[in-house]
Amino acid sequence: MTKTFIPKLFTVFNQGYSRKQFYSDSLSGLIVGIVALPLAIAFAIASGVSPEKGLITAIIGGFIISAFGGSRVQIGGPTGAFIIIVYSIIQKYGVDGLTAATLIAGVMIMIMGFAKLGSLIKFIPYPLVVGFTSGIALTIFSTQIKDFFGFEMTSVPADFIPKWGAFLSHANSVNVYSLIIAASTVIISLQFKRISKRIPGSLVAILLATLAVHFFNLPVETIETKFGEISGSLQMPSIPHINFSQFKELLQPAFTIAILGSIESLLSAVVADGMIGKTHRSNIELVAQGAANIFSSVFGGIPATGAIARTATNIRNGGRTPVAGIIHSITLLIILLFAGKWAKLIPLSTLAGILMVVAYNMSEWRSFISILKGPRQDIAILLSTFFLTVLVDLTVAIQIGMVLSAFLFMSRMSKIGGISDIGGQVEEDTATADPDATLKLSIPEGVKVYEINGPFFFGVANKFKETLKDIDENPAVLIIRMRSVPIIDSTGLHNFHEMIKGIQAGGTKVVLSAVQPEVLKELEKSRILFAVGKKNLAANIREALERSAQIIKELRETHP
Repeated sequence: MTKTFIPKLFTVFNQGYSRKQFYSDSLSGLIVGIVALPLAIAFAIASGVSPEKGLITAIIGGFIISAFGGSRVQIGGPTGAFIIIVYSIIQKYGVDGLTAATLIAGVMIMIMGFAKLGSLIKFIPYPLVVGFTSGIALTIFSTQIKDFFGFEMTSVPADFIPKWGAFLSHANSVNVYSLIIAASTVIISLQFKRISKRIPGSLVAILLATLAVHFFNLPVETIETKFGEISGSLQMPSIPHINFSQFKELLQPAFTIAILGSIESLLSAVVADGMIGKTHRSNIELVAQGAANIFSSVFGGIPATGAIARTATNIRNGGRTPVAGIIHSITLLIILLFAGKWAKLIPLSTLAGILMVVAYNMSEWRSFISILKGPRQDIAILLSTFFLTVLVDLTVAIQIGMVLSAFLFMSRMSKIGGISDIGGQVEEDTATADPDATLKLSIPEGVKVYEINGPFFFGVANKFKETLKDIDENPAVLIIRMRSVPIIDSTGLHNFHEMIKGIQAGGTKVVLSAVQPEVLKELEKSRILFAVGKKNLAANIREALERSAQIIKELRETHP
């Protein structure tokens, strides 16, 4: 087995694991587990599920991602990015539908990993990632307004604009205690690092707010008043039963979970690589994440992925191996079993304040502004993805954003791939240090030379076809120089074949020059080489010109 599918934990143990590192990993895992506690609960509640489902996800999903993943320091669990998609799935298909979609997504992610698509996901355009991440951040922010201000609302509209209209109509029902607690949570979460960088400000805010509400009997909503008791145990595993019709309906949201989770997980792993000076194994990371989502759903959890903030916390506290992530999961399991009953006292306004900070941190507003100053194509991707995420649906935003990115990429590639008409003299293929010293070869009368630069896909093929229409009269020989064509796609092959047949029908002979090996294989398989004739395949431009001269000589002898 190659290293591609070997978990980093196995590599760490094979290389030797010291007692000193175990101490550092254990301390870091303990701290990260405590940090993850309020976040796991907050993400679950904001997603529309009970608090313990967030803890189950962090315990089960986090353990599998650390134990079998491709990163030394990745911390897995529920994240803010999933809040919107999880909430929308529950509204349409219920909790059982979410469980099934998460399981299907896990299988999809595992398939992507085994298909070695981990490296390809990293090529998703940055404006697309910033667009839907910023859109998710704004949506999360808006979902917490009710609990932040303590509005007396029986229900909150799901759509963005009606939701804000409802908030404005209930502006006179602000609960001052909720507002003070939420605002204090934001301040403490952001500023406590000035006092201690090891103790998370969010945990301090939760402890202070919970004690204040409990001892002073403040009239604010808590986890207990909304959800009741928090289960202090893991549920028995169960596989959801869905029929084929439900399976088809859940494919789209499952695909969104798979793509979103894969992107976030690999982005987190890349950020972690930069912080520790190591490299992760993207394909086994996806396999582990897929397994994490399968088992998370089976045990009643929600989607799991790599969490950038918790991973960074792990690194800053000395975690350097997957053992830290495993300790983080064990810490949460112990809290769930022995202290989960106390979590029910946490006020919802505190969790709203924490999620407001999470939304701010994931908004990437600096990157958003930077992209707005860039090329118009990137701005189009950014804004379309952002507004579709906020106003329509995250699934639609990702799908349209990826399609738009693909079209804009092809447009850019067609501009890069040039078709040039070389007249009079042509440069020798031999490269020299001095461009002025490059040999010039004369082009005989009756011969035209066109050079293709860049990948030859359908956009370039169409451009070439249009270029050839501008030729005033058919030359005796047309040399197509392909030294700078690294790849050719199926549409390009089809158009290229049709173009050559059209040229030959007009009495022009075609000579191909300096075709690269990979492209030559495709020309052979598509029978283009047969149509041109192997005699008319030249290794370089000099041979092509010599072959052209021979063709013209033969034509003159045949038709004096």
